[in-house]
Amino acid sequence: MAMAVGGKKGGAIADINVTPMADIMIVLLIIFMVITPLINKGVDVELPKAANTKERKDEQDNITIGFTRNFTVFFKGRKLEGGIPELKELLVKALEEKGDTDKVAFLKADVRIEYGEVMKVMDACRDAGVEEIALISEPKVEG
Repeated sequence: MAMAVGGKKGGAIADINVTPMADIMIVLLIIFMVITPLINKGVDVELPKAANTKERKDEQDNITIGFTRNFTVFFKGRKLEGGIPELKELLVKALEEKGDTDKVAFLKADVRIEYGEVMKVMDACRDAGVEEIALISEPKVEG
């Protein structure tokens, strides 16, 4: 309810006009809704497609290893310059921090990488003490 000050001559209104603020908030909401799906988290690889996939939450303490087509290795989103030997060291440290629970590594391998290269990374994981290795894939869209 607006309160007019100054009588009938149309003086100042003492209410706050929230319409411009609501307009700005709606525009920001739309911008965030459009931008959020475009934000790529982690390593940019073209994942293979699989029909039988299981959706899992991407948690910060997950051990995620990614490697691109030219075999650039990433550990938890950070590029490794030392390759597989450095990966083994980081895996051992990460597993020590986790303790005895959930010794799982998630591999994000590019669809065009050779099978032998994937096996090298899997061997490094096993040598470091990883008990389970999960391969990340994209769900196959039928239609």
